[in-house]
Formats: sequence, structure tokens, C-alpha cells
Amino acid sequence: MRLANKVSIITGAGAGMGCAAAHLFAREGSKVAVVDIDEAAGRAAAESVRAEGGEAEFFPCDVGDSGSVEAMMNAVVGRFGKLDVLYNNAGSSHGVFGQIHTLDINGFDRVMRTNIRGTFLCTKFGIPHLLANGVGSVINVASAVGLVGWAGGAALCTAKGGIVLMTKAAALDYAQQNIRVNCLCPGSTRTAQTELRLKNAPDPDAVIAPLIANHAIKRLAQPEEIAAAALFLASDESSFVTGVAFPVDGGWTAM
Repeated sequence: MRLANKVSIITGAGAGMGCAAAHLFAREGSKVAVVDIDEAAGRAAAESVRAEGGEAEFFPCDVGDSGSVEAMMNAVVGRFGKLDVLYNNAGSSHGVFGQIHTLDINGFDRVMRTNIRGTFLCTKFGIPHLLANGVGSVINVASAVGLVGWAGGAALCTAKGGIVLMTKAAALDYAQQNIRVNCLCPGSTRTAQTELRLKNAPDPDAVIAPLIANHAIKRLAQPEEIAAAALFLASDESSFVTGVAFPVDGGWTAM
């Protein structure tokens, strides 16, 4: 198994890409800390992993709150004894789309809090445990729109582009200490957030058609496809990979 005897924290693991990764990591031998702000979703996700024979436990956390993040990190290491993989998956657009002059300021701040501040805080409080372990992998989730512009997506582009460069800086900070830091840049994915956006749209086809058009493969990703890329970065197979922004985007950034 590719993650045998490892301990992984996955934030935003109550649904979507994070939940898919929790299942995959557990199948590959990792003990999984399922972290989410949504207690019901997080507990259900952890239970679903255990139902498949994996080892998982739910830990509540608001990734934008420093005290909550620090307490979660200490609780995970207290429960499992160490930390090998930190998968900073939690993030959201919070439905903030539109031209910059139309954007709600509070909405913009929420996007930055969840994505930029959340990734920063989890890394800040997770790294000491990886250093104590002597080895580790940090995986951040950016986006294809962290690499290219997207009309109407200034808030998310700003947040995800920031994560890309935070990743590269952190990779250089810890390269000599056996800690690798990489990020995934997914294309549009069939997550619960995407499904909710489609459900609430007056014309779902008008929403999804341009999303599909952005991808050379002409479909959206499944969460399991993003989880597979995360598994590679979490495993020792990527031992010479650090500072990478890895597009898993169906050809979006190649177009």
C-alpha cells in the first residue's frame, strides 16, 4: 500500500474532493484525520471510511481561525502519534463571481479567509509536526484559475493564485528539511458545491456549458480523479517533487 503506516490530515474532507481523498488514502493504508467545519458531514465521511475498513476519525475545525487550527493539529497528533501528510483541501468560492466593481467586499474577504488564510494557518500549525516527524508532504489545493485568468472569477483567481505562490515559497523554505510542498490545480469538478450551484441556477445548462467548454476533454472532473493526483503527491513515489503546481484540469491550461 502506498501510504502504509502514514497519518494524513485532509481538510474539507466532509464532501467532494476531500471525502474522495479520505477514502483513497485510507484504502492505501493511511490513518486519516477527516477535518471539516461541518460536523455532520465530517462525521458521516469518517464513518463511511470506517465502513470500508479504513481508519479515520473526525476532527472539527474552522481553517480560518488560528486557535481552531492549532487545536485540531494537536488533537490529531495526540490521537495518531505523528503527522506525515497535510492535505490542505478546504476552500470555497462562496459564490462570489462577477466583475470586480460588482463584487461584495465581505464576500471577497470570505474567499480570502477560507482559501489563503486557511491554507496559511494549516501549514503554519502543521509544519512543526512534520518537522518533528522528520519527513512530510504538504499538498495544497489551488485551481486551474490560479494559473490562468477567468472572467468573473477575480476573487477565486486571486485566492488560488496566491496559494500557488505560497506553495512555491514554502517548498523552498523546507526543501532541506525533508518536507515537500506541492499544490494541485484542478479544473471544474463535480463536487457538492458545483451541484448546488447548478441546482440553484435558473438555467443549469447555461452554467455548466461554459465550464465544460473550458476543458479540452469536454467534461468535468470526478472527485476521485483529483484524489488520485493527491495520492501521488502524498506518497513516496513523488519523493523528488516539490514546489510544483500540478494541473489536473482536463487540458484547461493547455488551451
